[in-house]
Amino acid sequence: MDGTSGAYDMVVLGAGPAGENLAERTRAAGLTTVIVENELLGGECSFWACEPSKALLRPVVARADARRVPGLRRAVEGPLDVPAVFAHRDKMSAYWQDDDQVEWLNSVSVDLVRGHGRLDGPRQVVVETADGETVRLTARHAVGVCTGTVTAFPDLPGLEQVRPWTNRDATAARHVPDRLVVVGGGVVAVEMATAWQALGCQVTMLVRGDKGLLNRMEPFAGEMVADALRAAGTDLRFGTSVTAVAREDGAGSPVRITLDDGESLVADEILFATGRAPHTADIGLETIGLPPGDWLTVDDSYRVTDIADGWLYAVGDVNHRALMTHQGKYQARIAGAVIGARAKGEPLDDGRWGRHASTADSAAVPQVVFSEPEVTSVGLTTREAERTGRRVDVVDYDIGRVAGAVQYADGYRGRARVLIDVDRGTVVGVTFVGPGTQELLYSATVVIASEAPVERLWHAVPAFPTISEVWLRILETYRDRPGR
Repeated sequence: MDGTSGAYDMVVLGAGPAGENLAERTRAAGLTTVIVENELLGGECSFWACEPSKALLRPVVARADARRVPGLRRAVEGPLDVPAVFAHRDKMSAYWQDDDQVEWLNSVSVDLVRGHGRLDGPRQVVVETADGETVRLTARHAVGVCTGTVTAFPDLPGLEQVRPWTNRDATAARHVPDRLVVVGGGVVAVEMATAWQALGCQVTMLVRGDKGLLNRMEPFAGEMVADALRAAGTDLRFGTSVTAVAREDGAGSPVRITLDDGESLVADEILFATGRAPHTADIGLETIGLPPGDWLTVDDSYRVTDIADGWLYAVGDVNHRALMTHQGKYQARIAGAVIGARAKGEPLDDGRWGRHASTADSAAVPQVVFSEPEVTSVGLTTREAERTGRRVDVVDYDIGRVAGAVQYADGYRGRARVLIDVDRGTVVGVTFVGPGTQELLYSATVVIASEAPVERLWHAVPAFPTISEVWLRILETYRDRPGR
């Protein structure tokens, strides 16, 4: 701290990936910075979301791939080694210890205060530490709220007594339940259903709507994932809502789930993956005139728009722009540069794709669903293009026809869709579904972010035989259309 005053140029609430990156970037800009965290440094992603979930899913996807490779099928016929999978999950979650994160924070000269931080008026933060002490921090330039999100539960009577699984329980569980009901059809629901079905659990998915899985992505993505889940043994039900839940014999007993059609299911655990809510209910927003528990609306420099003199920033999931770790880190890099420039009185480079511009939040948000098959996307979907009146040509291609896909897996099933802006001749949306497609995503992101003309892409030669040759086949399909 700066003497005993607790005064810093920058105070960051929340040490998840967004908060850590924001703190590091403001420190790199020459600002004194402190970060406040009540749990583990690294946040949800490192310990209860991205890292442990992908550790659970990696052997699932690897086994599925191996089963499609001649010469390997017999070697992977048996079940997964559950204790080994859990041990790998624990290792990838750093055994739920943040020593490495603390060491990194020290290496970039960012101070840390552990405890529950709350705003206490403009530029003021009060931290209640675990040992009952109170630390008051003052921000000379800015406060950054990077507190992320929590599970959003539906309003069901008795739900709290049932102690349903959240993403944290699903990624950190120590045993495989015989029966698991997953409520939801988004990314968390799909990934956890994929993992636990493969680990030996009988999974039932209850999806309230009738638009399919992953309904914010291209429809064919959800359809292909649904087919794979059903083939794996998952009981997948659409247009179904939960009206009541209860553990009939108390803690540890099975859960009885009543559906809106009157049917009743029994499971050992129930996971609610029905959305996220902003983690802002108890961070002192009322002391600066904002309603607790709300999302924080920001401008394109991540300033909270409802704070007149511009000292409050919101970065990462809490601003509801793009609820993904990598996007929160991107926002933190932009916001850190913005805060540093404003503190020094420097002009902002905030034009499209400028150093201080958040362009990727709307134009090039990449996403991977680590299901089987994998789903990757960046930019617009066909539905979004139609909704916004964007004129696009839609180019589809069967990835299984590419030589690299034939080499990758016997009977490879995959599909690519590329959206090309009719007026500008640039790619504005890409979706790939199929094994190994996560490694195609960065090329798609670069194509969109660089706004490279389609005619220039002819000179980006894909190596043979790789799955990336799908880019060439898409261009050929587009070129050879009647009327072009």
